[in-house]
Amino acid sequence: MMETQSHSTQPSSDPERKILIVDDEPGIVKLLVETLQQEGYSCFGCESGQEALRLIRAHGFDVVLCDVHMPGMSGLDLLRLVREKHSRVAFVMVTGEGDIRVGVQAMKEGADDYLLKPLNLEAVMISIKQVLERKKFADELDNYRLHLEEMIEQRTAQLRKAIGRIEQTYDETLQALAAALDLRDNETAGHSRRVMEYSLEIARVMGCKNEQLNALTRGALLHDIGKIGIPDDILRKPGPLTVQERAVMRMHVWRGYGLLNHLAFLADAAEIVLTHHEQFDGTGYPQGLIGVDIPLGARIFAVADTLDALTSDRPYRRATTFAAAREEIIRESGKQFDPAVVSAFLAIGEGTWAELRSRKGIVRALGIEREKFMLPIQFDAALRSLEASV
Repeated sequence: MMETQSHSTQPSSDPERKILIVDDEPGIVKLLVETLQQEGYSCFGCESGQEALRLIRAHGFDVVLCDVHMPGMSGLDLLRLVREKHSRVAFVMVTGEGDIRVGVQAMKEGADDYLLKPLNLEAVMISIKQVLERKKFADELDNYRLHLEEMIEQRTAQLRKAIGRIEQTYDETLQALAAALDLRDNETAGHSRRVMEYSLEIARVMGCKNEQLNALTRGALLHDIGKIGIPDDILRKPGPLTVQERAVMRMHVWRGYGLLNHLAFLADAAEIVLTHHEQFDGTGYPQGLIGVDIPLGARIFAVADTLDALTSDRPYRRATTFAAAREEIIRESGKQFDPAVVSAFLAIGEGTWAELRSRKGIVRALGIEREKFMLPIQFDAALRSLEASV
């Protein structure tokens, strides 16, 4: 076996100009190595496929120029192994005049070019230059693709962070708006926050997905946003409302829906705002929806809203106990409330409701998405003060 190389014992430091000649005829190997060396390439030569694999593993090459007929491992066998283990190496097959079909087969199996014997040195040079140019272009394309993918990943991450910041700003704004609505209605200070927390707890027991939890969070926070348009003498009236006043009050669901439904990120929440006074048996308003025609978020909200209403003080009555509120919700199962939602409510222990009602419960209740629904400090402080005084 003979190994022929250019002046040094190692391939050139130029990683784009290393060529391996593989042929069982030593004279051809010597001629090609010397000729290509004169053209500035760093060349190795060997006489078998096994030795070629050893050299490729040891040094790495940009081009392998190989005879198809060799004892032991044929040129086609070497091509298959090179393509399997060293896919970035360009491969030029050398065949005899009568082996054109072998050359075509080699191209089908991944060869970059094929040459016919007897070799024309000018054709060899042209072939080597062409496959090197294609290899360089392919490497540049791969490099560009890699950098493009990295750039896309980086830009995507930046976009996600920006969207996350925008969503957080939206939700903090909604929190502030809900707190402002509660501040306007003295008897329901902190109501929107508590109902949101209660609703989320029930929804999780029912296996709701994050998208549903987010819609429910926003819908529960903003369920009374339509009361912005209700006059104070009706909204804050201490006694029973007249028929006309009740009609005005009931319009708050339509007003709230009209404020939210044209905003894409609040579209699902708007449905809850519109339907949160519907009842399971069809006796609610504004549309008299029955059963599962009522959005699930609104059916969950109805139970949470009643729990908070019964366990909160009002100017005209004291809060009931949790046990009494629980019995009332059970009595209304199948009437005002969806039995499936009531079952989820009953599966939650009284201690959980007490925790959620306290300020420390808000982190647990809002942990569905990086705790991003936390109240702004100023409104959080305001609610603390109000809840302490109620």
